[in-house]
Amino acid sequence: MAVQLDPQLLDILACPSDDHAALRPGTPDDPEADALTCTSCGRQYPVTDGIPVLLLDEATQPADPQPAE
Repeated sequence: MAVQLDPQLLDILACPSDDHAALRPGTPDDPEADALTCTSCGRQYPVTDGIPVLLLDEATQPADPQPAE
């Protein structure tokens, strides 16, 4: 199931790491995943019962670190 968040909320959510980059729904491997992915560092944050869990301790690290552009 894809993440269903209000577009205005998605516009203001940001990765809690130091770069504070925007988040996008899904993961690179599965655009329908219940997760938000950082556009800079690639961390994936779970969305549980429609609530984004934006804790660094709960994030999944990307398999291949993505360089900042």
